[in-house]
Amino acid sequence: MNAARVCVGAIGGSYGVRGELRIKSFCAVAEDIESYSPLTCDTGNRAFHLALIRPIKNGFVARIAEVTGKEEADALKGTQLFARRDQLPSLPDDEYYHADLIGLQVLDTGGTLLGSVKNVLDHGAGDLLDIQRPGSSETVLLPFTRVAVPTVDLGMGRIVVDPPDGLF
Repeated sequence: MNAARVCVGAIGGSYGVRGELRIKSFCAVAEDIESYSPLTCDTGNRAFHLALIRPIKNGFVARIAEVTGKEEADALKGTQLFARRDQLPSLPDDEYYHADLIGLQVLDTGGTLLGSVKNVLDHGAGDLLDIQRPGSSETVLLPFTRVAVPTVDLGMGRIVVDPPDGLF
């Protein structure tokens, strides 16, 4: 929660033979990923200076200054790209970065612990919270709507939910 870095995209692999890469952007405005450069890998020990070339289906073709050939580009396939939190825009009160929700405790309106947020899934029609049940590997998907999730309290590290009957 409130991590110093937020995942803003991923490398999909090489594009062509000159070291260009396919980039997937997780930003609300997809092109904004370029403005957060340099981006880092998940460990933070590699920096990538990203320049978008053109849009393609499901992403962009980009150049990364540190990548000079197809083999290097292929080796980066699947690498997540992180921006510093202080580079990202502030959000309105009712919007959250996925990274801030992961790990929060999930309570029902009576205060019973239902689990914790394992992941936030975006399927286009709206986000789903993937909630891991306490002491179990079982997860439950809950629509991330104001009706189902009336309260998000980042300061207290919890979400209060009002799930449909029978979900939990």
